[in-house]
Amino acid sequence: MDSKAFWNDLTEIVRDDFTPKGLLKLDEYAELFNERKLLYQRFSPREQHGCTAGGNTHVVATLLAGREVATSGITEGCFPDFKTERQFAAKQVETIKRWAKRRGVWFDDVNHALNANLGNIIASGGEAEVYDNGIYVVKTIGLDYFIHLIYALDRITLHNTYFPETMLNVIGFGEDSSGNFKIIVNQPYISGMPVTEDEIESHIIKLGFTLFSRTNWTYFTNDIYLSDLHDENVIKSSSGTIFVIDCDIRLNAPFLKTNGHRGLSTAVVIIE
Repeated sequence: MDSKAFWNDLTEIVRDDFTPKGLLKLDEYAELFNERKLLYQRFSPREQHGCTAGGNTHVVATLLAGREVATSGITEGCFPDFKTERQFAAKQVETIKRWAKRRGVWFDDVNHALNANLGNIIASGGEAEVYDNGIYVVKTIGLDYFIHLIYALDRITLHNTYFPETMLNVIGFGEDSSGNFKIIVNQPYISGMPVTEDEIESHIIKLGFTLFSRTNWTYFTNDIYLSDLHDENVIKSSSGTIFVIDCDIRLNAPFLKTNGHRGLSTAVVIIE
């Protein structure tokens, strides 16, 4: 099966409104993805492993968001105007919302549901709210930083690739009381102490990144854009190990204007 046939198959599943047969087929594609028999060339092999680490819900959502890109006829980052871009972003959200409802991983009022089950919010940032769940925390991640759902899903894939000690696992999707779309993830709880910006910079450079701007804590490689690495998003254990618990991480395409050369492929190879 080539890329065109694969994306056409996903399009039929979406058009049929995710019948039980369609949901089963999506789960089968996720298993092929996890077994490296379906190669999604948006990602490197290492990054595809990071996507798998996010769980089957994350894998299926990533493929469905990829379908919206692959069949749109629009090159990522090259929208004729902001209105068109917003409409394209809304289509990604609507597809995932419909699938998540059929799959049973949708929460109509995510904050109410999490408050009822986990208690009050223990932390809140620009895009996420955090709840205590014992050895894990549960986060709701919005799209304010990304606009496009596919980039927020990429962010989870790449976080798991480069920072596996604080793995993000997608457990569902929902909306808050204002109707804002949320990705719901869990993550290991890390106890530690604050880290200085100099310590963060030294750690990230050792990982192979180059500093781009201290103003917004941004680093890059030709493939990866990494930002928002301030002292509230990084923690140090008592033994001195540094953990990145939150960041803005993306495939470094040229339109991000941070010396990136990453192509955003829609090619899929299925090994029969």
